[in-house]
Parts: sequence; structure tokens; C-alpha cells
Amino acid sequence: MTHLTGDPLLVETESGAVRGTLRRAVRAWRGIPYAAPPVGPLRFRAPAPVEPWDGVREALDFGPAAVQHENKAVSLPEGVTQSEDCLTLNVLAPPRESDGPFPVMVWIHGGAYVAGSSAQPLFDGTELVANGDVIVVSLNYRLGALGFLDFSMLNAEGTEDSEDAEGTEPFETNVALRDQLAALAWVQRNVAAFGGDPGNVTLFGESAGAGCVTTLLTSPAAEGLFHRAIAESSPATSVYDRERAARVSHRFLGLLGLDPDASTTAAELRTIDADRLARATFDLVAAVAAEQPGTLAVAPVVDGELVPEHPVDAYRAGRQLPVPLIIGTNHDEASLFRLMKSPLMPITATSVHVMFEELAAEHPEFAAAENRIEAAYPRFPHHRTPAELSRDAGFRMPSIWLAAAHSRVAPTWMYRFDHSTPALTLLGIGATHGAEIAYVFGTLGIGRRDPSFRLGGLAEARHLSEAVQRRWLSFASEGEPAGLGPLESAVPAPEWPRYDEERRATLLFDRGERVADDPDAAIREAWGDATISFD
Repeated sequence: MTHLTGDPLLVETESGAVRGTLRRAVRAWRGIPYAAPPVGPLRFRAPAPVEPWDGVREALDFGPAAVQHENKAVSLPEGVTQSEDCLTLNVLAPPRESDGPFPVMVWIHGGAYVAGSSAQPLFDGTELVANGDVIVVSLNYRLGALGFLDFSMLNAEGTEDSEDAEGTEPFETNVALRDQLAALAWVQRNVAAFGGDPGNVTLFGESAGAGCVTTLLTSPAAEGLFHRAIAESSPATSVYDRERAARVSHRFLGLLGLDPDASTTAAELRTIDADRLARATFDLVAAVAAEQPGTLAVAPVVDGELVPEHPVDAYRAGRQLPVPLIIGTNHDEASLFRLMKSPLMPITATSVHVMFEELAAEHPEFAAAENRIEAAYPRFPHHRTPAELSRDAGFRMPSIWLAAAHSRVAPTWMYRFDHSTPALTLLGIGATHGAEIAYVFGTLGIGRRDPSFRLGGLAEARHLSEAVQRRWLSFASEGEPAGLGPLESAVPAPEWPRYDEERRATLLFDRGERVADDPDAAIREAWGDATISFD
């Protein structure tokens, strides 16, 4: 796997040659397949190897996004199509491969496990590559029912791991996670040809992407495929057992008008139009969130194989992969869900109460906790406090619990992103879910409809973006999230201490950076240190 004819844009991969382009002094290859199209007999199956090609493949355009229902919060860029044939990745690299090998950062996009694409301009890694001499890989993976629902209950007896007598392909679990593992394995085998170091790979993601990161950290199949991890706003506890997954899948089949017990259902599910599956997934997500606030219909599953046990249990027992980790959340995670009246998070006092009732039904010892926790939010249930409580149930507390557990086995750093522009503060949005992404990638103010900087604040945001990027890049390169030094800034960056259960040092990104010890102490103590999650 070397450059052909001395052209740094022409690279030989294990499957064939790819030609990229030079964009803003960064080498870019887009739409490279890392697995075979998961269609026909490969639907609901683990990804299969790519069929090699002859000649040179032009890697100039993003591959199709995974099939998904139209989503106003996560819109696809103009010109990006949808297809089941979506298992492609993109590589951005410095212009001079001879200066390598470069650290590698692999990005998993979010979107509630049902939406999103690596093609979204917000995730453009050009600034990271230019500022940090790293290689950035981003990937598409199967979403929604095609990627995360568990239909293994439809397998004929004896077909869990092999074909039955009639050659029917069994349904496999967690195929989206298997996609991500296949992409990481592709990186191991191919990234050196682009100038990357396969021995220095950082896996990072946001929201559902971060949920995949924290879940993969508990999968033995991921061992050796990445060496550091960053989880931005991970719904880390939103992983469910197979019994619950089967109930959700039965309900999904009902939305399609299929009988789970009918002998023809498995065959029909393999042939139903993918757009119809996406529409039914949209309805399923809304229904489950309304009936069981605080839970997701579509999420990774504890299948006993790829995900051997609930990630929460693995972290508590120290059975996760002991790789260095940065983990954190945003100050106002739930404000966007409240503004959009999204069913994905409980944002009213009533839905918060139902969430507590559901938790107590699964964990009777939690029955007395509701009053104690609500008392930690002095204005509850008025103003925005139901959303704040939901924020902590879904994102902040799971991240704190995981940081505490992970700090026992590997270096761990925790952050909280508090920064908000004047306009977003005035609108009551603040540092909402996903707000940090533009600062990580340096893609501030790219959307024409983005109200973030209508009242100013762009210069301050750019300076903070440089600080955030420096931390992420230093972590990827050296394993320590060092800050901007006095040569780059008039104010030296504070040292970011490792997280531990005694001091609980947390780096706050706001008007600059500062370290606070246990900044969420009152809330953390109210929730307690015992991890709470739905099974």
C-alpha cells in the first residue's frame, strides 16, 4: 500500500487505488468503501469485505448517507443522497506524507442512532488536520432499524451463527457497531498508506457517536483498534438488554403490519423498502419516548457477544478497555430538545415524574430518590428545571459515573462545555447539545441560518475553538490534553488534572478555560454515586 507514480493524491489501498484531491492545503479522499454494500442477503448482517476494484477509484465525493427519515435537527447537505449502500469513509491528511507517520483521529457522527452523515459540514476536519498534523477519518454506518434494532428473535432455531437448512441468513445484533469496528479495522490495515500511524488512533464522537465510543470501550472485539477515546455528550447508560430490545422490535414489526410469529415475517423484513423502514423507525422513536420518557427505542443492545454485558456493569467492574479517555458534556444539553419539543428527552415535570416511576419499577431501591433529586433543583418544576434534570439523567451523571469508574483503570479527563454566544444566551439556548462540535472542528458560523453570532462573539469563539482543538490534538498526539502555551495566548492555559474520585477536577470551557473541583457537587450528591440506568 504505497503511493503510485509519486503522486501524493494517488494511494493504493488493500482493495484498489484511490485518487483524492487537495482542498485548502489538505489531502482529501471521500467515499472510500470499507465494507461491501449491506444489501440483499447482507441486510441485517455483519459487514462483509469489500470487493476489490481494478484501475483507479476517484474518491472525490462523499458516499451516500445511511437511510433515514427527514430530520429538521440533522439535515443532510445538498447533493448527499441516501442509500443502504452507505458503508464508506473519508480520509483527510496533511499535504506532506513524508512528515508522518501522523496520529489518526476517527470520528463517529451522532444523530440519536437514527440520523446523520459524515458529510455534514459541521464535521469537516480540515482545520484539525491543518492545525495539528493529524489524519482525520470519518465514516458512515447503518442507522435506525437497519443498524440498531435486534431482530435475532426471528432467527430459525440453529441459525444464530450459521445458515439454516434453506440457506436463510440469520439476523445479527448491533450491526452498526460492527460497521464501526470494520471501519476501525480498515484504518489499521490501510491508514499507513495515507501517512497515518495505525498504532496511534483516537476514536472520538458526539451524542450517539459518543454512545458508540463508550459502548465499544466495553467490547473485547474493539481491543487494539484504537488507543485513546473522546466521548462528547455520551448517552452512556442508554444501552438495553435483549428482552427489552425484543419488545421494541416486536412493536416495530407491528408498525409495519408484520406478525412476529408468522413464518414469512423474516423474509418480508429483508425485502421491505428501506424508506418505509426509516418512516416506521421515526414513529417508533416517538412512541417509545412518549411512553417511557428517558429511554431510546433505537440504541446498542447487550447481546452477550459484541457487547457482553451492560456497559455500566463493565465500567463498575473495571472490565472496559483501559485506554486514556476524555469525557464530558455541555452545560445546557436539553435546551435544544426543549426548544424543538423533541420527545427524545423528558422536558416537562410530568414526563420527568413518569421517568422516575419507570426507573423505580426496574430498581425498587430508587423509589425514594425522586424527592431527593428534585430538591437539588431549587426551582423545580418551574422555569427550565425539568429539562435540567433530564440533562443530568441522560448525559451529565452518566458521564460522571463513567469518568469515576474509568479513572480507576486508565488516565481520564473530564470537561464541561459552558460557552454560549450572546445570541444563544438571549434565546435561552446556551451551551446546548452539540454546541461544542463547531469548536472541536473549527467550523464556527458555517450555516446561513445559524443565529449563533448575530449579536457578536465570533472572535471570542474562535479563540476558544483554538483552545479546545489544542486539547484534543495534544491528546491524540501525545496522550495528554495539554493547552495553549504562553506563546499562543496572552494567558497561559491551566493544567488539566486527571479526573479522580477524590478531587473530581473538571476543565470548564467558557470565557476561556478554568479548572473547577467537583463543579456539579450538589447535583452529583443528590443523584448518588451508584449508577442509575434503565435495563
